Amino acid sequence: MKGVLAVLAALALLLGSPLVTAVLVASVATPAMDQEHRTLFCERTLPVTGHWRPPYETAYALTPGSGFGHRFHPIHKEWRLHAGVDMTSQPAGATVVAAAAGTVTAAGWTGGGGNAVTIDHGGGTSTRYLHLAAPSPLTAGQAVHQGQRIGLEGSTGDSTGSHLHFEVHVRGEPTDPVPFMAQRGAALTGVAVAPPPAPEQVPDLPEAGEGGIGFELPAPGHPRQDSLHNPPLPIPPAIQELYERAGSEYAIPWTLLAGIGMAETAHGANTATSSAGARGLMQFMPATFAAYGIDGDGDGLTQIDNEADSIFSAANYLTASGVHRGDPGVRAALLAYNHAQWYVNDVLFYAHAYGGGLVLGDPLHCDGQGGNPDLPPVSNERVAKMLAFAAAQEGDSYVLGAGGPDAWDCSSLTQTAMAQIGITAPRTAQAQRDWLAMGNGFRVPLEAARPGDLFFFDSYLGPHTIGHVGFVRDPATYTSIEAANPTKGVGHFSYEHALDNNIFEIWRLGNIDDNPKAPS
Repeated sequence: MKGVLAVLAALALLLGSPLVTAVLVASVATPAMDQEHRTLFCERTLPVTGHWRPPYETAYALTPGSGFGHRFHPIHKEWRLHAGVDMTSQPAGATVVAAAAGTVTAAGWTGGGGNAVTIDHGGGTSTRYLHLAAPSPLTAGQAVHQGQRIGLEGSTGDSTGSHLHFEVHVRGEPTDPVPFMAQRGAALTGVAVAPPPAPEQVPDLPEAGEGGIGFELPAPGHPRQDSLHNPPLPIPPAIQELYERAGSEYAIPWTLLAGIGMAETAHGANTATSSAGARGLMQFMPATFAAYGIDGDGDGLTQIDNEADSIFSAANYLTASGVHRGDPGVRAALLAYNHAQWYVNDVLFYAHAYGGGLVLGDPLHCDGQGGNPDLPPVSNERVAKMLAFAAAQEGDSYVLGAGGPDAWDCSSLTQTAMAQIGITAPRTAQAQRDWLAMGNGFRVPLEAARPGDLFFFDSYLGPHTIGHVGFVRDPATYTSIEAANPTKGVGHFSYEHALDNNIFEIWRLGNIDDNPKAPS
């Protein structure tokens, strides 16, 4: 059973370990190291990645002194239980949305709460939304989806200004929404979260999609060249089958591979060696094929002129070039394939003509560079809290796309653990590494690792991109805290087996916070 006792026990274990204590204490030596720096965010708004989300789409701020617990009521001038948290959208008066799917059990005037809505989410959990500007358009008995509009933030009832009073009830008892939401991958840190698609528009995400998220192929832009006078041709069935198999294995739309195949050789109709020396159905330069070539048909050979090898190698090369890293990543990967903007737009034009599709990756684009080695490392106390949360999930299941509270994949566990200390990170392993590299952390050598560092290595997306992340627990024995795989679940394991992978990196989280606090 998890909960406060489990977290405290894990924290005591971590702080009681001589190794962990010694390494952590050594990390903070001066008052300057206590300073928190503001989290840097990637391009685009955070996507919804689980069953819960903040009750706004816009940025917002929690009201100081108006958290969960007993407080002196500003209007009635007496001590009362404040059964939720107060928050204000930025700018004020924004749309309030359902934090999770459920059924409306009450909607109307509540006296001190003003215009309010209560939603039952099943399993004994409900949420309340108070002080709405006007009566909600929702009615009792109505089913709502996550992110559905409830009303507008207001100041009705006993209120001193425009805000939302947000409550969570578990088995009829109010509970603090801040830890409740953080444990479900929806930390109330004030960061804007994009609206989810309506239920009828939810994309069909296969089980292999880390994070349970994806983004549509970007639309073609201008200029275009060959696609202006060469229309998309029918695809031979055997070639389309190879496109589909490779797209499925590398979590990209098969139509993107078809777009390249059309642009390069009209799906194999013209496979003559180019004037530059490119060969095969997908027109690889021999040096590039030597680095990224894949045995696509499993015959034990990797041949540049083999159709299956050529198509699977193209998928591998796109993945290595960042195709899963949002719209800019798709364009950058195509530009790496052929250094011309018209080519990028031609391929996207053909891909959409063949049906478009979903890239199974993080829609955020984190322009990762070399990190910030001048950033002070995350403090001892915060490392211990983060690792205690991760350790408290030991025994939970590993499920790709799960985001807690009882099942996780590798990156949802690390993301949610960081949320416990006020840090909003991206959802997928590759995006988390790039987010650290853009200035939220810095890379450290293997021999310098310490508890709380994050390790990354290539996994299910092939050898040229990151597919797994976990926490270092004991660097001396390569012990981890991670959501390892469906067989092992969540627990303490070893990352030693991955040290010789094509990619293995260790990164240290900086002392960052979405809402930095002054040094003590």
